[in-house]
Amino acid sequence: MPASLRTVVLVEGESDRMAVMTLAARLGRDLPADGVEVRPLGGITNAPREIVALTATPSVRLAGLYDAAEEYVVRRGLRRAGLGSALPRDEIAGLGFFVCVEDLEGELIRALGTDRVVEVIGAAGETRPWETMRHQPAQEGRPIDAQLRRFMGTRGGRKIRYGTLLADALDLGRIPTPLAALLDHV
Repeated sequence: MPASLRTVVLVEGESDRMAVMTLAARLGRDLPADGVEVRPLGGITNAPREIVALTATPSVRLAGLYDAAEEYVVRRGLRRAGLGSALPRDEIAGLGFFVCVEDLEGELIRALGTDRVVEVIGAAGETRPWETMRHQPAQEGRPIDAQLRRFMGTRGGRKIRYGTLLADALDLGRIPTPLAALLDHV
């Protein structure tokens, strides 16, 4: 680890990293210059190993974002690292780990509103694939926010691209709570 590293932010994947980095830059923050590394885990199941490894370096603070459905994995990592057992959500947040209701894309979609997200898709030149996907039988009748989250995961690299695009389109007065809390923490 570089000597200037003071905080590691654990996120599930590259799309989450891109969203955090994009939003931080829009807020005038240069996370690497501040000694903050946003590290994608390549899946939340890697969180316990990373939490344990990083707590072995006392000079490095930990933070992270996680999905509510995977909270048990984060709790397991914190327990293994000796940071607490069966912690309630507010105590996990006190340690710098903030929960997204479904996932970070869902938080961004709610903050932007579905109409604005559809505009972002159009500006990205993907109206046709969006319309094709949402009219498939498996998608009909599903709420539009669920369709939007599914659309972002339907093609390799799309989720990463939209992590950046959605964070870039976000009104800075409507930053989702977990993202705002994370950036305040680091």
